[in-house]
Amino acid sequence: MKGQVTIESREFALSNLDKVLWPEDGYTKGELINYYVQAAPYLLPHLIERPLVLTRFPDGIQSKSFYQKNAPTYLPAWIRTFSWYSRDSQRDIRFIVAEEPATLAWLANQACIELHPWLSSIDSIDYPDFVVIDLDPSPGSRYQDVVDIALVAKELLDNLELRSYPKTSGSEGLHIYIPLEPRYTYEQVRKFAQVLAAMITEVLPHIATIERTVKLRGSKVYVDYLQNALGKTLSSVYSVRPRRGATISTPLLWEEVPQVTPAQFTIKTIFPRLKDTGDLFSPVLHDRQALEPACRKLGLPL
Repeated sequence: MKGQVTIESREFALSNLDKVLWPEDGYTKGELINYYVQAAPYLLPHLIERPLVLTRFPDGIQSKSFYQKNAPTYLPAWIRTFSWYSRDSQRDIRFIVAEEPATLAWLANQACIELHPWLSSIDSIDYPDFVVIDLDPSPGSRYQDVVDIALVAKELLDNLELRSYPKTSGSEGLHIYIPLEPRYTYEQVRKFAQVLAAMITEVLPHIATIERTVKLRGSKVYVDYLQNALGKTLSSVYSVRPRRGATISTPLLWEEVPQVTPAQFTIKTIFPRLKDTGDLFSPVLHDRQALEPACRKLGLPL
């Protein structure tokens, strides 16, 4: 795969395929492109209709990176975009929307390693499709702490009769998704997530915190509920991460959570698993749930 390529009728150029993006592993931009094309059947359902924030590493993961929200002027005309007015920057931002394998290949050719889709889709942009809890380790915390916190979160959600789906962050943490009917505002969802996070930290105060200030967290795992906001993002399921080994954000069965580590899943190891399991995260797109019963159990107004 080099030079001018055609992917499902889209013709475009690829360049510098031998450029090493992971110096310790020797993995190249060509391998990144190949991964995203192969992963497209699993990944694209989680990106379709969602604005994307991208992280680009033009000189590899050990060099400078930058976030890209606004589509570049040289974006091919066949790649879909979505314009949204940002009150923070007081301008329209033209987000890329990935809907076909060729878009993933084109983005990877721009050294876009990480893909961060919004929590809401274009047709209901103000109403998220899930609650997310991000378990983010601090220096000095153990991955076992992340696992213990995740299992407490699972027990709490089970008691609230809410189905939840875990995935590795692809870095050192875990993400928990609770799919919703898209009819709750981001503020409602964030307040609900805040109550969940506070309850989790009350059970495990020695290893979990909701402290926003990094230097005050110590070695505790940050139970982050603040990503439940319009325009905030998490790395997508099946996104590559700029970590040694080229790790992948990978969905897990709950029974797997105590048994695996994020470093196990990489661009070199993920496909045999996907062939065996299929997309374990597909229910996140379809298993819509109401929040009212859980809120009643917690005595929370919606």
